[in-house]
Amino acid sequence: MTSAEPFHFHTERRLVQLTGIKARNLSELLSQLKEVPGSSVFYHTHHRFLSHHFQKPYVYNDFAVWADLAVQAESLSEKLGILDLRQYGSVRKLREVIVSLVEAELHEAGGQLRQCLPGYEFHFCKSKSFIMPTGIIAMDPADLARKLPDITNVSLYFHFIEARLRMERATNDFSKWLTGWGLGVLAREIEGVDPYALTLDELKSALINLIHKHGV
Repeated sequence: MTSAEPFHFHTERRLVQLTGIKARNLSELLSQLKEVPGSSVFYHTHHRFLSHHFQKPYVYNDFAVWADLAVQAESLSEKLGILDLRQYGSVRKLREVIVSLVEAELHEAGGQLRQCLPGYEFHFCKSKSFIMPTGIIAMDPADLARKLPDITNVSLYFHFIEARLRMERATNDFSKWLTGWGLGVLAREIEGVDPYALTLDELKSALINLIHKHGV
């Protein structure tokens, strides 16, 4: 982007579908993890974040929750639950790490598999996002700070989280745009914000405060 280009806010609508694929134990989970579409891996590691605007769930990762509650794999659940999703630049990389953790757990278990109770199977879902403009446009960085309070949390989620990981962009959309305005330090500070440690409302406030801190 160049400094002449405004920032166009977008939002998304998600269609969530059951895949018909399920797992009753860790071996089946591992096998299915390798085959399900990337949109399924993204959904099960992120949908809780978008669903909780005002409070942080104990664990965002569906795989971690299921490993603990359904098959009592507490060690695996803990490892999955503390994954730093900011470290991965693509869903493919995230999938590889999850697969490796499940493989390690199965190896340590020596083939001893705990079968979940009927009704506690892991049901894989997938989501399709439909991206559309909101009509809100920021003409410059100062205008971005003015417009941020008016955007929805879904729009914030798209630009800060989904666009980076699911679309494999190098950074979030705000940092990329601000870099084009010569505000590299501010862009890096925004990139350093951990969205998974905040609610979406807290994330929005953090971005606004950072922009104001730099006197924009």
